[in-house]
Amino acid sequence: MGHKKSISCKQTKTCRREFLLGLGIVSAGGAFAANSCGASKSMESVQNLKADVLVVGGGTAGTIAAIQAARLGAQTVLVEAGSQLGGTTTTAGVDYPGLFHAWGNQVIAGIGWELVTKTVELNSDRLPDFKKKNPSESHSKKQVRISGGLYAALAEEACLQAGVQLRYYEFPISVEQGTDNWKVRLAGKGIQVDVDVSQIIDCTGNASVVGMIGLPRMREDTIQPGTLIYSLDGYDMGHLDFKTLGDKYAEALKNGHLLQGDMLHGVRGFLASHAGNAMHVANADSSSSETHTKTNIHGRQSLLRVMRFLKGQPGFEKLRIARLQAETGVRETFRIVGETMITVDDYTRGRVFDDAIAHSFYPIDLHDADGVKPKPLAEGIVPTIPLGSLIPKGSRNLMVAGRCLSSDRLANSALRVQASCMAMGQAAGATAALAAKSGETPLNVSLSEIRKTLKEFGAIVPA
Repeated sequence: MGHKKSISCKQTKTCRREFLLGLGIVSAGGAFAANSCGASKSMESVQNLKADVLVVGGGTAGTIAAIQAARLGAQTVLVEAGSQLGGTTTTAGVDYPGLFHAWGNQVIAGIGWELVTKTVELNSDRLPDFKKKNPSESHSKKQVRISGGLYAALAEEACLQAGVQLRYYEFPISVEQGTDNWKVRLAGKGIQVDVDVSQIIDCTGNASVVGMIGLPRMREDTIQPGTLIYSLDGYDMGHLDFKTLGDKYAEALKNGHLLQGDMLHGVRGFLASHAGNAMHVANADSSSSETHTKTNIHGRQSLLRVMRFLKGQPGFEKLRIARLQAETGVRETFRIVGETMITVDDYTRGRVFDDAIAHSFYPIDLHDADGVKPKPLAEGIVPTIPLGSLIPKGSRNLMVAGRCLSSDRLANSALRVQASCMAMGQAAGATAALAAKSGETPLNVSLSEIRKTLKEFGAIVPA
């Protein structure tokens, strides 16, 4: 499994420079004029913003956090380094968010469920039958299949309707804490933005803001593999010689024409799923522009190896790509050291924390070089997420939501999925908005007020 290590991100200047290089703001040769915060003087314009809540990262959790904060009347800014909202659901192509139901009952609802069901309805899709309680049934049968692109558009619409200021192609390059607020400098394409804000919610997936300000984070020595989602077509399973294919596959692995993670479940299982979520990119890491670049390159090189191998076999003359995502999905990088840490024991026995603000439900789902063997929860178990797991230990006016919450590795392998991230995003958005309104730090906001607010906006709060 690897060992946890605590990293305070002392290389902040290096991280900022890598980000600016990625944007094309500075040259690789280093010839640029910079002020004390590392921002290029050649930027075309400077803006100043004031806000109650700044959400960094418009992925699965961040989108919901921003909508919730804005619906509560908080002046909310959502910063996303990419071109659309949704993260894992959209850009990474895991367009089957779950799980919202457990043992025949809905355990996660609220804004995330609202957007998912709107997507299903508008695209004339169908919801699964959630009433079946068969514990032996695969969790995949309870996933909701949606159009990722349509979800991104509807999420964007919901942000605009709530009054969220959306800022794509931007990311913080400095974060400084004042007495009662944060000073955040954003860099983007030809622009610099200084934001004066009361509350920050870090939804980057990597706890990037937490690292920038020097608070401790954890990660494993070897992290889980990622997946480039794509699908293949143009072949007929009934007309393939799997004995010969298996021999050729073994030969390709031996001579390096294919790598171990290129086809999970063997050649037959891989082809039966038409690729789908059936490949691994070793040590997939999105925590810096450099590692994220390598992760995406490795994913696409794997695709090319598979295509070239199959095109050389009988029955694949008309092989074609039916779908290909732009990015490799990443399963884990950093996690925060929070006021509360969720352990795998907490998760698997369904501990109801005193400050529980949301449910989670998913098998323990740790991926490794050999694939994944999910470990389902015992019947009737529904885990909970405490508010303290979203608050970096010792911090003020700062929260996280998403896979970087405070949890051990095995618990995180289940907590990281979309429905759970949506639930914690809504909880973080509500808490941050209430904190901004009352002038309190999130840890001091009334728990009963948080729960009451979440229920008013359709969320299901643990009893």
